[in-house]
Amino acid sequence: MPMIRIDVTEGRAPEELEKLSRAIHIAVVEEYRIPEGDYFHVITEHPRGQVVALDAGLGFERSDAVVMIQIFTQRGRSGEAKSALFAAIARELQGVGVAGEDVFIGYLENGAEDWSFGFGRAQYSTGELAIPSSREA
Repeated sequence: MPMIRIDVTEGRAPEELEKLSRAIHIAVVEEYRIPEGDYFHVITEHPRGQVVALDAGLGFERSDAVVMIQIFTQRGRSGEAKSALFAAIARELQGVGVAGEDVFIGYLENGAEDWSFGFGRAQYSTGELAIPSSREA
C-alpha cells in the first residue's frame, strides 16, 4: 500500500494530472500486485521555478515538465523489484507524454507501525488491518 506524492510545475489541465496519477498507479498495481483500491496519491502543483531537478551529473537536461515522485511504502522489497517499478513508472508516464528524463523518483521505506489509516490508530499494529506481505506492502 504505497502512498505517493507527485510534484509538478503548475499549468497542466486537471485531466492531465489525473492521467499522471493513473499511469503511476497502474505501474504500482502491476509491479507490486497491490489491490486496485489501494490508491493514495497527493498531487501538488508548484509555481514555475519552485520545482528544481538538475541532471545530477548524468549528462541530460530536464524540462519544466518534470514529474517528481515520492513513494512511501513498507520495507522489504528487493532492489530488483524497486528497479522494475521505476522502469514501469517511466514506461507508463511515457504513454501519457512524459519524457524519460522528466521522471524523478524518490523511494522511502518504513514499517507497519508507521501507518495510520484513520481515527488516530496504527491499524497494522492494532490488528485492524493485516500486514501485507513484502509483495503487497
